[in-house]
Amino acid sequence: MPDWLNQLMQLLALPEFGLSTVLVVSFLSATLLPLGSEPAVFGLIKLNPDLFWPAILVATAGNTGGGAVSWLMGLGTHKVVDRARGGHVDVRALKWLERFGPKACLLSWLPVVGDPLCAVAGWMKFPFWPCLAYMAIGKFARYLTMTAALLWFFPGALHP
Repeated sequence: MPDWLNQLMQLLALPEFGLSTVLVVSFLSATLLPLGSEPAVFGLIKLNPDLFWPAILVATAGNTGGGAVSWLMGLGTHKVVDRARGGHVDVRALKWLERFGPKACLLSWLPVVGDPLCAVAGWMKFPFWPCLAYMAIGKFARYLTMTAALLWFFPGALHP
């Protein structure tokens, strides 16, 4: 592991940087990188139960920001492909997604398909702000539900 990455990981692991770690991990996990941010959120809440709501909100913000980057990558890719082909690309296979429009971004919380869905929304040129709002709603519901469920099944987590 490169020294700079090792130093960054050590810095983010410090307790006083817990929320920043959740922000970075949740942001990166919403891009097309294969990461999961739920363990970071749950771990922080397990160590600091009073950070339940801040951790949920920071994770939602980071994950939504990562979804926005995926949306922008999809839009950029569409523009590059259009330029390379000299015209509009027909996306017949995604016609079903057009029926839902930005509301489809509510499903951005789903494993495996959620992150690419944000990129596809950008590819399809769905309006950015409504997509971002739906992403935030879906991701907030996921973090709240998953963290509450973990705390329910592992009640000792509140007492390290």
